[in-house]
Amino acid sequence: MASEGFVQAAEAQSASLGHPTARVFTPHPIQDRTDEEMQALADGAIDALVAALTSSH
Repeated sequence: MASEGFVQAAEAQSASLGHPTARVFTPHPIQDRTDEEMQALADGAIDALVAALTSSH
């Protein structure tokens, strides 16, 4: 899981480590977001994150 600003880096790291292609990205940037905004990002990503972690790939 990473913010959209790191898509290429995440793809390269995943490929170099031989990990599956399931990845979850949140809007970028995140460093200046409020706690409430971060909670909303987490709420919006949780289903995709659980699916990526529990997939058989």
